[in-house]
Amino acid sequence: MREYLLTLCVTAAVTYLLTGPVRKFAIVAGAMPEIRARDVHREPTPRLGGIAMFFGLCAGLLVADHLTNLGHLFDESNEPRALLSGAALIWLIGVLDDKFEIDALIKLGGQMIAAGVMVMQGLTILWLPVPGVGSVALTQWQGTLLTVALVVITINAVNFVDGLDGLAAGMVCIAGAAFFLYAYRIWYSYGIEAAAPATLFSAILMGMCLGFLPHNMHPARIFMGDSGSMLIGLVLAAGAISVTGQVDPDALKLFAGSEKEAVQQTVPVYIPLLLPLTIIAVPAADLILAIVRRTWRGQSPFAADRGHLHHRLLEIGHSHSRAVLIMYFWSALIGFGALTYSVNSASMWIVLSVVILSAVGLLLLLLPRFTPRAPMWAQHIVPPRYRRRRAAARTLRAASGTAAEEAAGADAEAAAPEAEDHRAPVTAGVSGVSGANGATALGDRTRAGGRGKAGSTR
Repeated sequence: MREYLLTLCVTAAVTYLLTGPVRKFAIVAGAMPEIRARDVHREPTPRLGGIAMFFGLCAGLLVADHLTNLGHLFDESNEPRALLSGAALIWLIGVLDDKFEIDALIKLGGQMIAAGVMVMQGLTILWLPVPGVGSVALTQWQGTLLTVALVVITINAVNFVDGLDGLAAGMVCIAGAAFFLYAYRIWYSYGIEAAAPATLFSAILMGMCLGFLPHNMHPARIFMGDSGSMLIGLVLAAGAISVTGQVDPDALKLFAGSEKEAVQQTVPVYIPLLLPLTIIAVPAADLILAIVRRTWRGQSPFAADRGHLHHRLLEIGHSHSRAVLIMYFWSALIGFGALTYSVNSASMWIVLSVVILSAVGLLLLLLPRFTPRAPMWAQHIVPPRYRRRRAAARTLRAASGTAAEEAAGADAEAAAPEAEDHRAPVTAGVSGVSGANGATALGDRTRAGGRGKAGSTR
């Protein structure tokens, strides 16, 4: 666990430190497209944040290769190299799209090629665990098609949900955390080394998102762009493919009692497509709804619009930050709910807790204008919109009084020289007197002294 945490921290640090220079480079390179009709932000914001995330990925893999325990993973498995090859290709396509906005079909072809590159290096689905049946072996063509489909679906799901500041990075980070715990449990508790690559991919994915989030929270100073959203989508898909197609349920039956029971333990993570799509259930639902909505209207499935889930949250009255937090909540509920149920599926308390939290989430959706109020002892800590009315009004009155005093003082200072001029006209030949502009720049005490001098000259 220490080596995984070290890899996560190095990835996050490199991503965080490089995001600032990448932002300046994006501004110089002109990667600041004009605001479109479907955009939520109001000012042009640079893209190309995926450059920092890609170098964070490279740094995480490099550090893991030189660690004692994780270093053996690179000798025994070719999956990290397959991930790096596919990530480099999809990252280059994303950078070109952030700068020149290439066609959607070209991006789709690039996504399929990147998935094919990973398949050629061994990162593919070999079998599927089917409830009640066991493990079903797949042919080479079946495994390739299923792997490419999963990569393309995951990449576009993450890309579609990248519509608000911090939304995609936060949701993928939550998904990566849930998936990390699931893969680490299989690797550490059951001693199955085949789950180690998926655990490493999830740790690196969390580091990439955590390092980029401080720069991307509302109001965002830089966007990850397609170079970042497609990259983290591919890394998430690579972890799912690794733990799904490489971990044999036959190895779990020694702990579960039989192969069917072993498969049954992993079922919650493979719903709904017998794959770990519960981890990205919210982006996947947004993707499916977008395709259905655009096809129903006679548009292309790749035509952009303002009908995504986060856009609808804004339309019903939620603020930008609250819409992002609601999406975080549902991602965490689905991802960690599936994780908890896979650990102990016989407990009704888990199901009851998920149902109660779902009701809470629906209540938050129906109360877009509800603003929680902090207790009295925290009034000076929380932002003004969360303070109670009395404390907020008191603060407002104090601010208004201070502003009124400053305005009155400024008016008095401006009026004082005029009164001086009326009472004591000054001739141009008198030395030591600066005139109206000089009197305006003087303080009260200096002005008093100035009046004395004027009287003496008079």
